[in-house]
Amino acid sequence: MAATDFKDYYSVLGVSKTASQEEIKQAFRKLARKYHPDVNQGNKQAEAKFKEVNEAYEVLSDPDKRKKYDQFGQYWRQAGQGFPNGAGVGVDMSGFDFGQYGSFEDFINELLGRFGSNAGTRGSQSYSYRTSTGGASGFDGFGFQQDYAGGSAVQDSEAMISLTLSEAYHGVEKKLNVGGEIITVRIPAGAKTGSRLRVRGKGVTNPYNKQRGDLYLKVELQPHTFFHLDGDNLVCEVPIAPDEAVLGASIDVPTPDGTTAKVNVPAGIRSGQSLRLRGKGWVLGKGGRGDLLVKIIITTPKDLSQQERELYEKIRSIRSYNPRSNLNNIRL
Repeated sequence: MAATDFKDYYSVLGVSKTASQEEIKQAFRKLARKYHPDVNQGNKQAEAKFKEVNEAYEVLSDPDKRKKYDQFGQYWRQAGQGFPNGAGVGVDMSGFDFGQYGSFEDFINELLGRFGSNAGTRGSQSYSYRTSTGGASGFDGFGFQQDYAGGSAVQDSEAMISLTLSEAYHGVEKKLNVGGEIITVRIPAGAKTGSRLRVRGKGVTNPYNKQRGDLYLKVELQPHTFFHLDGDNLVCEVPIAPDEAVLGASIDVPTPDGTTAKVNVPAGIRSGQSLRLRGKGWVLGKGGRGDLLVKIIITTPKDLSQQERELYEKIRSIRSYNPRSNLNNIRL
């Protein structure tokens, strides 16, 4: 990675380097809503910004990744995973100006020179370290990584691939540029964050024996404005009015396939309770569908007509139910 490619993830999220995890989460949620593809359809700049915000949050929300990023700057992915034959382990890296290196290889060469020629050798010994080719690999910031090891027959590669919830639900074909070769990858319906897809024979070529390994795509799902995954189930929040909560109601709820399902809300439901729609959730790899969990949120109207206000006041004057009756005898 060239120094000019370095991304300041703190600046991307608009937080300070001393920001707490909660501040980072709040900043991410705000920006994710602002730049989400669903509200910026056709806006390539917003799409690029959305990916950048997700990338920054992935690093800064993980304490271990954040620590490495703070320590090693633009080379946090490579340096954080170790150096040839243990070079740099237990060494104070504060004297390094990471911005002066044009690539991680330049950084490694300088490191080996500083800490002894025996830090890494070729020949009968083998060592491995990770290099990130970033956008140059054609993965558009997916974080393409490759492992070189002299004693290994083939070398596999791994890349992060970001999918919208819709792409993951329906399945999608993606064209990727791998070392100048354009390949088409079919991602089956039902992929989830952490899913690992194998593309045979499309990894990097081992520079020692010229054999090519496999490419592994690790899936990361972008947040959606309405649905989110919980295991094999989809979850959504649906608002209802106070009278619907008291008297019960029949409401229409969106499903992931674009249709609506009729849901009977029982009288007396509490805000936060969930109703289960069996077989209306996420696509399962073994066939079938998970469930859709509908979380009910009771919302109160902000603007009332005169008649509505009068009726609410009448209900208040004759209401026998006291929702706080069980609080009378609470003491510490």
